Amino acid sequence: MPHFYAECTNNIREEADLPALFARVNQALADTGIFPLAGVRSRAIWLDTWQMADGKQDYAFVHMTLKIGHGRSPESREQVGEMLFALIKEHFAALMAQRYLALSFTMEELDPLLNYKQNNVHALFRKE
Repeated sequence: MPHFYAECTNNIREEADLPALFARVNQALADTGIFPLAGVRSRAIWLDTWQMADGKQDYAFVHMTLKIGHGRSPESREQVGEMLFALIKEHFAALMAQRYLALSFTMEELDPLLNYKQNNVHALFRKE
């Protein structure tokens, strides 16, 4: 963990430049020192069918979710949330200046017991 999801309307697929956003998000999360780099994942969910507001404009939205494992303090979660949303707003600023665009972000803490995983990537990043 953490896992970053970007749910996006298909009408901004090219302009959204999600690979660049994901590179920044992954590095920013790793730089916090509270998330292991080997557990950071970012992914896009493209929506080809949606309606927003009255449907009369070429509206677009990106709803982002960060799912994290249980156990971080409320203060650290708030710091990460504020840092990531600032990064997100910066990434989409030019696009928002050109079109109708709604950005939203939420963080979810996963259940401490009902969260199962196996990952052999962590060994690659362990310090010798």
